[in-house]
Amino acid sequence: MKTKTILMEKIKESVASVLPVALIILLLSLTVTPLPNSIFISFLFGTFTMIFGLGLFTLGVDKSMTPMGEHVGATITKSKKLWLVIVVSLFVGTLVTASEPDLTVLAEAIPAIDTTTFIWAVSIGVGVFLVIAVLRIIFAIKLRYLLFISYGIIFLLAAFVSPDFLSVAFDAGGVTTGPLTVPFIMAMGVGIASIASDTSESGDSFGLMALCSAGPIIAILVLGLVYSVDGGTYTPEIITEFANSREFGMQFLHEIPHKLMEVATGLFPVVIFF
Repeated sequence: MKTKTILMEKIKESVASVLPVALIILLLSLTVTPLPNSIFISFLFGTFTMIFGLGLFTLGVDKSMTPMGEHVGATITKSKKLWLVIVVSLFVGTLVTASEPDLTVLAEAIPAIDTTTFIWAVSIGVGVFLVIAVLRIIFAIKLRYLLFISYGIIFLLAAFVSPDFLSVAFDAGGVTTGPLTVPFIMAMGVGIASIASDTSESGDSFGLMALCSAGPIIAILVLGLVYSVDGGTYTPEIITEFANSREFGMQFLHEIPHKLMEVATGLFPVVIFF
């Protein structure tokens, strides 16, 4: 019963997040950018499934990723083994980021870089900088020093890459605001700070995302020194129009296994690691 109540709260949060955007699109579709009937129906159905799916997703994150992050952070810090802290932080940061759905979307929109290469470059960038962020908490290093050095490296690399790669790199930095990465890394930081720090654990856990955001930027800028911006052409996804409701339903049922497989593939490394 308690879980049902929590689920309803999460669905309400999803409605608050999705509904404003849906209303704007609905208003535009009724005025300046009219949509074909089949696409309009697909949009309404997709909005409903997004609200319900996002509610389930956030419930799962709160019940699994957040407590897991705190437990992992506290446990590796209690071990007092620096090598274990470094290895676990690197693997956790890399695998959780690789599971981010928004990273896959971004990677598929960058034709100049192979999708797999892009995903793992960004993921390793987050993993490396999560190690740095964790060591900052353990050794009580001032955050501003590390930010100054990190962004100094970014500005130096930016002078040698194409402006197109520069914009892609900073977009990649946004992957650390994803729905999987943020709760897990923040929770892990709280767990580490609760054991290692003499000050406020919540205060020490802040700054993790700021440092981790620099990792993907540097990783993509390094790729920008190797890859050519003319390496491919982005092909936008073709929106399918449906002749009738049966065709729409069949297409929806056809896509479910593919999407489930994508989710399973993304979460598989994280599940195996833990």
